[in-house]
Amino acid sequence: MSIENLCFVIKELLENERIHSGIYNVSDDKAISTNYLIQIIGQSLGKKSRILNIPSSLINGIAKLGDYLHLPLNSERLQKLTENYVVSNDKIVAFIGKPLPIKAEEGLLRTFESFKKE
Repeated sequence: MSIENLCFVIKELLENERIHSGIYNVSDDKAISTNYLIQIIGQSLGKKSRILNIPSSLINGIAKLGDYLHLPLNSERLQKLTENYVVSNDKIVAFIGKPLPIKAEEGLLRTFESFKKE
């Protein structure tokens, strides 16, 4: 989630009396895949992204080998790396009554640009 969207949600939580106390998921409207994230990073650097298509059976085999040889990549870590962490922000957006100010891609590009300035 971009800092602009996070600040927007926090401001609304503080100022908007229609928002009830509760637990809310705060996220961008759109989930982004790892491959698309790599493409956005490449775009921000002005470079072409190179994504290797490695068969999942090979990766699973390496992870199983890691179980026996106590390697850093094992079945448990592979599961954690490939789990789906998508959450819905529908509840908070409905209470706010307005869309988030910027899209996920734009927020990522702004973040990557800020790293270049350092």
